[in-house]
Amino acid sequence: MFPISKKYYSVALLLGFAGVACAQEAQECKQIRLADIGWTDNAANNGVTIAVARAIGYEPKTTQVSAPIAFISLHKDDLDVFLDYWSPALDSVAKPMIEAGKVSLLETPNLTGARYTLAVPNYLAEKGLRSFQDLAAFKEELGGKIYGIESGSGGNSVIKKMISENMYDLSNFKLIESSETAMRMEVARAVKHEAPIVFLAWAPHPMNIELPLTYLSGGDAAFGPDYGSATVYSVQSVKFPQRCPNAARLISNMKFDVNMESELMGDILAKKDPVESASAWIARNPQWLDTWLDGVKTFEGNDAKAAAIAHFEALAKAD
Repeated sequence: MFPISKKYYSVALLLGFAGVACAQEAQECKQIRLADIGWTDNAANNGVTIAVARAIGYEPKTTQVSAPIAFISLHKDDLDVFLDYWSPALDSVAKPMIEAGKVSLLETPNLTGARYTLAVPNYLAEKGLRSFQDLAAFKEELGGKIYGIESGSGGNSVIKKMISENMYDLSNFKLIESSETAMRMEVARAVKHEAPIVFLAWAPHPMNIELPLTYLSGGDAAFGPDYGSATVYSVQSVKFPQRCPNAARLISNMKFDVNMESELMGDILAKKDPVESASAWIARNPQWLDTWLDGVKTFEGNDAKAAAIAHFEALAKAD
């Protein structure tokens, strides 16, 4: 479980979920405000959440921010929800805010079985680069570069710490920061020519299917045990469950799995609209509505499951 004392969980969250909303929520609750930090998996889980919320009468919106700004915006009540707090990668950003009671952590993860650590193409692993302890010996071949993603991300922060503290003899390495898309393109180019490259990798993500990659072992001190095993949580504004208990109940129910997200992420990377892809996926997998809409009403206070089933059945027929 997440290593933070339960005394830091929002009491208001528990009070807000004590009963099921039976009446229409305040108009301000209709627009659930979601953080979008530019990660493809974040686009996938936002897409699913938006699709479900729209089906029951809400009008969610996303705002693009960096991960640190997402937490600050939750604290200021400028945003309601962030669905992509990867632990331990974002712990340095999230834990101080949670422990200070500035944001509210939903105790139950929304995704398990994830991982987040460094990886190399299989051909480089076959040459002997299989662990963090091997990186220094491959410095010249790698050009002293480790490819990360956008500035401010938790993974980049971990890599910077490894370099600054000379963990694994990496003091002479350099982090290359870029977008997730740019990093993947760089890796794809390297793979095409079987060139050496080490990069930040994670699951769920289509890269695990598209690229012949090997996750590096031995990075427990940096990315955690079991090849960077990660757990993903939802975080929300402290005021959100008080202000909008039904919407907050929906958010607390939004759970995902690795296969679901990887499939949706593939669509997103193929330039398909995240909400449209999610809607089509839900129409094919309506059993998930039992979990997502448990104890939830429509925005108007009606039967949410019946409304959602009708909505997605109509979409399926239209296709």
